[in-house]
Amino acid sequence: MKRFLLGVVAAACFPAALMAQDKVNPTDPQPTCHMCPGTVIPLAELEAYTAKAKAERLIDQQVRDVNIGKAHIGIGMVYRGKLEKPRPDSVAEHDHVSEVYHVISGAATIVLGPDIVNRQRRPATQRTVVEFNGPGNNGSDIRDGVAYDIKAGDVLVIPAGTGHWFTRIDDHINYLMVRIDPDKVTPLKGEAQSKEYLSKPLAR
Repeated sequence: MKRFLLGVVAAACFPAALMAQDKVNPTDPQPTCHMCPGTVIPLAELEAYTAKAKAERLIDQQVRDVNIGKAHIGIGMVYRGKLEKPRPDSVAEHDHVSEVYHVISGAATIVLGPDIVNRQRRPATQRTVVEFNGPGNNGSDIRDGVAYDIKAGDVLVIPAGTGHWFTRIDDHINYLMVRIDPDKVTPLKGEAQSKEYLSKPLAR
């Protein structure tokens, strides 16, 4: 009987011991996003954004905006058509949000640099400012900017405050964009909101 009781006590304590081992040691570095889920975006959904861009003549669209603890991460799809020369005041810069481009198809020339000529504040009510990349500026040129010819497969890293300026697009350029938003200036967007957005034409 004594052995039986000892066995029951040991069995009861064993799961508790395992749970104690699973706990994060409070003296160790802690996760910056506590118990956060992962996010998967299917290829079909990304392709639906490109199709919508072509059908409705859209350029920039936000697919997701995810909380990762200390920051938000935005995932955008961008489609730009043929461009023979740059549009006036088309240099873009974002104060808080850095961007990473992964070119999916097409080719273009882009100029990068921090010294923006004729800097003009973007309207605070502009959709891209409110939903995609936060406050920033436009400009007419980039002083001492560096021009890059980019094509499918290339990756660009554009820190917050760095001007970026498409000066030529051969036929089109389609790229996936990762937006790093440490100040959380952009609103979150989940799968349900994405499906709702794709289900009907964008209200102008």
